[in-house]
Amino acid sequence: MSGVTNTIGGPAPAWWLRLNSELDAADQRATAVAHGLTPHQLNWRRSPAQWSVGQCLEHLAIANEVYLRAMSGSLEGRRAGLVAEIAPGWFGRLFIRTVIEPSPKMRRWRAPKKIRPGAQVPPTVLDRFHGSNRAIREFMQRARHYDVNRIRFQNPFVGMIRFTVGTGLEILSRHERRHLLQAEGIRAALAATVRAP
Repeated sequence: MSGVTNTIGGPAPAWWLRLNSELDAADQRATAVAHGLTPHQLNWRRSPAQWSVGQCLEHLAIANEVYLRAMSGSLEGRRAGLVAEIAPGWFGRLFIRTVIEPSPKMRRWRAPKKIRPGAQVPPTVLDRFHGSNRAIREFMQRARHYDVNRIRFQNPFVGMIRFTVGTGLEILSRHERRHLLQAEGIRAALAATVRAP
C-alpha cells in the first residue's frame, strides 16, 4: 500500500486495510484520468455548467484537506480502542447513500463554496490530489488505534452535525469514487471530440 507501513504491533483493522486499498485504487484512477492531458485539456468542459477533469481533482483535494482539518484533533485525549469495521449511524448511512455514493443515477448537488474548484486548474492538481490522499493515510495510521465508531468531529460545512471519524473516512473514500467516475466521463467525452471528424 502506497505510503503506508503497518509498524505498530497487532493486526491492522479490516476497515484500515480496506480504505487503504480504496485510496490506492483512487490514486491509480486519478493518474490514469489525467495522464497525457495538456493544460487546456485538463480544463476542458463539456459546457460552462459542468466541471473539467482538473476541477474534479481539485475539488477532491480541497474536500480531503477540509475534512482532515476537521477530524485532525478528534483523537486527542481519547483512549485507545480498536474496532474491526466502520459502522456509520443511520444519518451517516443516509448521507452517504443520498449525497455521496456514486451511482448510475447520480443526483447533482452543488458543492459547498469552500470546496469548489477554481475556474482554471494548474497541472499540479494531480500532485495535490495524491498529497491529500497521503495525508488521509497518515491520519488513518493514527486513527486505527481508536474506536472510530465512537469518536466524533464537527462537520466542517454544517456545524450542528457531528459525524464519527469512521463515517468521515467513509465519506472521503466514496466521495473520491463519485468524482473520479465523473472525471472519467469527462475524459471520455473529450476523447470523443478529438476523434470526431
